[in-house]
Amino acid sequence: MDELKLVVASNLIRLRQKAGMTQAELGEKLNYSDKTVSKWERGESVPDAYSLTRLAEIYGLTVDDLLHSETEWRDPVEKARAEERAAAPTFSSNMVTLVAIVGIWTMAVIMFVVFWLLVGRVEWLIFACAVPVSLVTLLVLNSVWNKGRHNMLIVMLLVAAVVTLLFLFLMRYKPWQLFLILIPAEILVVLCFHIRRRKG
Repeated sequence: MDELKLVVASNLIRLRQKAGMTQAELGEKLNYSDKTVSKWERGESVPDAYSLTRLAEIYGLTVDDLLHSETEWRDPVEKARAEERAAAPTFSSNMVTLVAIVGIWTMAVIMFVVFWLLVGRVEWLIFACAVPVSLVTLLVLNSVWNKGRHNMLIVMLLVAAVVTLLFLFLMRYKPWQLFLILIPAEILVVLCFHIRRRKG
C-alpha cells in the first residue's frame, strides 16, 4: 500500500506541475482543499475512486495510468507518437540519398545510349550535366536529413561543377577565363555560410 501511495503521489506531483496548476487550483477543480491535495502528494493518503476518476479526466489519462509508475505508461500524446513511429516504414536516409543519385546517373546513361543509337553521336556532356543535378539532389536531401551539415562543401562543389559545365559547353571558344570566376564565387559561398551573427 505504501508503494501505491508513493507511485500515486509521484504521478500527481508531476502531472499537476506539467499542467501548471497549484495545489489550491487542483483542489478547487476537485472540490477539495489544497491540504487534501498536499496529503496525496506527500503520500500520506490515496484519493478515493471518485477523485481518481476526476483526476484522470483532468489530465486526459486513465485511472490505471495514475496507479502505475511513470515508467509503465506515457501520456496519450507520447503514446500516439510512439504508435505512429512504429507504424511508419523505417528506411535509411543514406540509402535513399544513394538511390536518388544512382537514379540520376542511370537516367544519364539511358540518355547517352539513346542519343548514341538514334542520333549516332556520342554526347559525353550528358554525364557532365548529371554532376550538378546530383549535387542539387544531395544538397536538398542533406538539408532534410542531416540538418544542413556539410552543405557548404556541397554548394562549393556545385559552383565548381556549374562553371566546369559552362566551360565544356563553350569549349570551342576556349573560355579558360571562366575559371577566374571560381575564386571569388567560392569565397562568396564561404562568407554566406558564415553570415549568421555569433551569440556573444
